[in-house]
Amino acid sequence: MSRVYNFSAGPAVLPEEVLREAQAEMLDYKGTGMSVMEMSHRSKAFDDIIREAEQDLRDLMHIPDNYRVLFLQGGASLQFAMIPMNLMKNRVADYIVTGQWAKKAYQEAQKYGKVNKIASSEDETFSYIPDCSDLNISPDADYVYICENNTIYGTKFKTLPNTKGKDLVADVSSCFLSEPVDVSRYALIYGGVQKNIGPAGMVIAIVRDDLITEDVLPGTPTMMKYKTHADAGSLYNTPNCYCIYMCGKVFKWLKRMGGLGEMKRRNEEKAKILYDFLDESKMFRGTVRKEDRSLMNVPFVTGDKELDAKFVKEAEAAGLVNLKGHRTVGGMRASIYNAMPKEGVEALVAFMKKFEEGNL
Repeated sequence: MSRVYNFSAGPAVLPEEVLREAQAEMLDYKGTGMSVMEMSHRSKAFDDIIREAEQDLRDLMHIPDNYRVLFLQGGASLQFAMIPMNLMKNRVADYIVTGQWAKKAYQEAQKYGKVNKIASSEDETFSYIPDCSDLNISPDADYVYICENNTIYGTKFKTLPNTKGKDLVADVSSCFLSEPVDVSRYALIYGGVQKNIGPAGMVIAIVRDDLITEDVLPGTPTMMKYKTHADAGSLYNTPNCYCIYMCGKVFKWLKRMGGLGEMKRRNEEKAKILYDFLDESKMFRGTVRKEDRSLMNVPFVTGDKELDAKFVKEAEAAGLVNLKGHRTVGGMRASIYNAMPKEGVEALVAFMKKFEEGNL
């Protein structure tokens, strides 16, 4: 069977080139006579893999020397607790709630201190990003938290909030490596890798040095301290070795493609194809305020649930899979991450045009 165009929000499409490389090395990685899946995380071969992966990520994102790169398990959701455990020194934090994942992070943080919801777009089903230019930042807040790209709702912060000098913490799971980023504007930037970088089961956290201390909340487990992992070079316990290996391959692929500036150009080109069609369509419409649209996740609806279901079913039969929207929004959602080729978006739009002609 030929490969489909996979519009899943995560785990998501990976570059075919990377999958073929991994396939070729599956039984014998660089003459070791074994798969990366089988090798010790303490071996020289794996040490080279993890060091190279970190360096390539540093190169791609221009990560300053005073930030540590941590390859952690537990996905982005574990960070909802790990962040307050490590950073909430005053037991106060400000959260901007623009979607399901920011909301979950906000709820989890409440276990550890006073958490203020300083802005939200829940009043309109998270279909926009609130104005964050002059927020009521708490004077004693340890940090301000955002989810930068909202996978479910298809919104994206185009301008970072004015934190008035407070540390900014950002979940970038679904826009990780999709465009250039100034890491120095964040105290901590993290994301689950299963959307835009690699297989599921890992999160990458990029943490400023001064935040990595033993001064954490009482009762914080050893495995939940950033210092534990930073001191051990992400090898305190057995890491997700194969995932790190695959992410490393994606980093190299991104470098070959021309880096994050080129990825942004490609992503804007792909998104424009889909958004331009949605804006002129008589049947389909996007659900997000235009100025807040994500380049990665594009939700859309027909306004008729039965027609939506018919579209998803027929699209799948045409090799365009995982287009069903999240249950909180309904309709459809096309996730068009870095590894989704332009041809996939063009095929989707061609199918949507044909479906519209046959069902109006």
